[in-house]
Amino acid sequence: MSVTNHHRPDWDPRSEEVVRDQRAAYDAMRARCPVACSDDGQWSLFRHADISRVLVDHESFGSAVSQHLSVPSGLDPPEHTAYRRIVERYFGPERMNAFEPACRQVASELVQGAIASGEVELMADFALPFAVRVQCAFLGWPPQLHAPLVRWTQKSARATLAQDRQATSEIAREFEGLIDGMLETRLQAGAKPEDDITSALMHEKVWGRPLSNEEIASILRNWTVGEIGTISAAVGILVHYLAQDPALQKQLRAQRSMLPAAIDEILRIHGPLVANRRVATRPVTIGGRAIAAGDRISINWISGNRDGAVFEEPDRFRADRDPAANLLYGAGIHVCPGAPLARMELRVVIEELLAGTTEIQPAAGKSPVNAVYPASGFSVLPLTIR
Repeated sequence: MSVTNHHRPDWDPRSEEVVRDQRAAYDAMRARCPVACSDDGQWSLFRHADISRVLVDHESFGSAVSQHLSVPSGLDPPEHTAYRRIVERYFGPERMNAFEPACRQVASELVQGAIASGEVELMADFALPFAVRVQCAFLGWPPQLHAPLVRWTQKSARATLAQDRQATSEIAREFEGLIDGMLETRLQAGAKPEDDITSALMHEKVWGRPLSNEEIASILRNWTVGEIGTISAAVGILVHYLAQDPALQKQLRAQRSMLPAAIDEILRIHGPLVANRRVATRPVTIGGRAIAAGDRISINWISGNRDGAVFEEPDRFRADRDPAANLLYGAGIHVCPGAPLARMELRVVIEELLAGTTEIQPAAGKSPVNAVYPASGFSVLPLTIR
């Protein structure tokens, strides 16, 4: 059932107002209409308390919202539990420590290239290449895939923006074909679990049987789409924030131990991921609005993390905030399993950027271009780096 059948739209997430300044628009919605229906058939939740309620009540709010198999994020218990147990093993401390030097090497090379240029368009020349190269290194994919993955990520973003379901399906099948080819190559070569993560997934079992190619492709697609899009957006947001705040930049250069908390706080202020979806599995009331079973729900991360009822002076940077309240990586059983990898990558890339430079500034006479919903951050970010 679509909410548009029984409610008039309260807002348009693709309006000029939202495109111009997503954070301001979401802040305004949180104050004016914190549980709002839109003409795309979804309820949007803007308050931290309402979002938290949905995240922890997986019996009333399901995650099976995609037309494609989505492992494990688009599954509910008990299926989610079985697949989640497999996925979590790939993000443990030992694996993160082992991968950090390779991540640092990628970051260092890109920093040196940015310094040599002097002025850099951070998104195309630094943030996106970092996200793609690091993801390929983590999964054991060859450098020849860097350019195709950039193109695939951009096509996926355009299809999502256009709400083109046919294009989205074709792009998903294209990715599955890419994965099938890599799995076949590894199968022919007799790949072992210790060779790389993609090979290891081929040896995993669920319900007493090996994972299917479709399941492996779904896991890898979720990791790749989420990792490349969100990490590149996060890098842009972080570096832009430091360029705009020379005092904080100076402080973090002197006190690198502050970086983990500072990164999470900056990304609370300006989230790299706009929203995730759920579906009501039973009739519920949220914020005085009656939501029917089957209604789609969008949980707005950016707004929830800027809720003044939880974060005093939400626009102000404070590294001493309670980290448990920050919804950057979600909460509940669907909390992001890749959070340890994301946190390590972001810490390392900012460490290398601060270590390899003396100054990061906005480029003279050039302005950033905001990313457009459903993306966040910047699509263009010109900076001077010395």
